[in-house]
Amino acid sequence: MSALPDYELLELYLFRSVPQRDVKPLAKALLSRFGSLPAVLSAPLEELVTVSVLDGKGRALKVTTDIALDLQLMFEATRRLVAEPLKRTTVIDSWSALMTYVQVTLAHEPREQFRVLFLDKKYQLIADEIMGYGTVDHAPAYPREIMRRALELSASHLILVHNHPSGDPSASPGDIDMTRQIVKAGEPLKIKVHDHLIVGREGVLSMSQQRLM
Repeated sequence: MSALPDYELLELYLFRSVPQRDVKPLAKALLSRFGSLPAVLSAPLEELVTVSVLDGKGRALKVTTDIALDLQLMFEATRRLVAEPLKRTTVIDSWSALMTYVQVTLAHEPREQFRVLFLDKKYQLIADEIMGYGTVDHAPAYPREIMRRALELSASHLILVHNHPSGDPSASPGDIDMTRQIVKAGEPLKIKVHDHLIVGREGVLSMSQQRLM
């Protein structure tokens, strides 16, 4: 399996959803549209169902809602698989696993998504929650809402995570300002923001390691 190119792996998966049809053109059309297998799996349903192509016999073949849901199920299963190590030890001791998790979850998201990992006093993961969606270049984050949720979960530490759909994980002035606002909001509550990770296809930037917090 590991030796198969992406289009063949996707073709095999699609064949289970569309038996007795030549699904290779559809697999290639999906990869052409979204750019990579991870991007196909993380694509929104409403975009997946717009993909159509002619098969080898000239018959129309399209991504139905059922096919799109099957692809999204594969993505969710993968996301949960890479999240599992984070549940067995402290997040701080599983930093490489955390990097894998945030990349799988966010690297190919087509619009910005702001997530918060809520941790207890021992840095055990309590919850990973989406706190905001945005446009292709901005995801709003509201410090009060984040702190309110942290108090509800009895969280002591936070790791902020958001993605840059452009692929470049460099921190913008807006990212730095937003992070500092959230850090400041947590100080009187004794809720510490441990890091802010910015995810792009080119990698993950730690604002803490870059001394931007």
